[in-house]
Amino acid sequence: MRHLCARRLRHLAPRRGHHLRHRRVRARGLRRPAAVILQASAGARKYAGEAYLRHMVLAAVEAHPDLPVVLHQDHGTTPAVCMQSIHSGFTSVMMDGSLREDGKTPASYDYNLEVTRRVCDMAHAVGVSVEGELGCLGSLETGEAGEEDGVGAAGTLTHDMMLTDPEQAADFVQRTGVDALAIAIGTSHGAYKFTRQPTGDILAIDRIAAIHARVPNTHLVMHGSSSVPQEWLAIIREHGGDIKETYGVPVEEIRRGIRNGVRKVNIDTDIRLAMTGAMRQTFARERSEFDPRKALMAARKAARAICQQRFEAFGSAGQAGRMKAVSLDTMAASYA
Repeated sequence: MRHLCARRLRHLAPRRGHHLRHRRVRARGLRRPAAVILQASAGARKYAGEAYLRHMVLAAVEAHPDLPVVLHQDHGTTPAVCMQSIHSGFTSVMMDGSLREDGKTPASYDYNLEVTRRVCDMAHAVGVSVEGELGCLGSLETGEAGEEDGVGAAGTLTHDMMLTDPEQAADFVQRTGVDALAIAIGTSHGAYKFTRQPTGDILAIDRIAAIHARVPNTHLVMHGSSSVPQEWLAIIREHGGDIKETYGVPVEEIRRGIRNGVRKVNIDTDIRLAMTGAMRQTFARERSEFDPRKALMAARKAARAICQQRFEAFGSAGQAGRMKAVSLDTMAASYA
């Protein structure tokens, strides 16, 4: 992943989704193909199993050999989890040392340093890149942390815990050697991010520039950054869904982040909402239909459309041809 992000030209950023069933969106129907990070959350790894995920990706790569692909493990809660993913064929891992092993208890800075540095040492030796996290995702409105697939701080957090400190970020990067850094700026996992259109008091986009100024050579990551399209919420509600009023991270704010060092944007909720809305819509329109493949085909089309929109907005559309695959051995040599 370090190589893919480093090749981002003129403020480009790839997007990613959690579930590898989305693998087709990167090739079929895309007007301007983009490099893609296929990211597996803890829930996806538990749901499908790492062996199945690995072979799904290998099949996708075989079908589309011209497209650059990174297989990234999201939110590893221990070095052991990250090592298992590396053994399973992941080419990039995230060590989330902002939380303890239970994935719920906020960890000390020293603990985060120690476990992240250990993963970097192990991963870099075999050419695998590492994403770390500094700060906890959570709502600056409520103080409640975001939770995803069982990973997320429990209880109420202070603003300091939910905002990455630029000076501490510089120290963290220097002492761990991470390739990418997930930062906390008031975003959270899932669909329920903000109760109103976010402004600077609840979405600290300006902080990204300050962090980037201190770690200009580190790829910044925005977790919990789905935009929560209102049109898909309306479709879900129209066809029996019960999703309360909620707002996401505006695309233009993400673009501001990209201009200030963000190179990976996590938008899985947008894909989930589009797929869910499309499936609900399909079965509502065709009430006698019982073949799930029809709904899944509609879901795939909706996911592809969301991805295409984000590829274009984030500047990664059409960049696939400018990327060249780099072997893990070559990456390992670059870390040595």
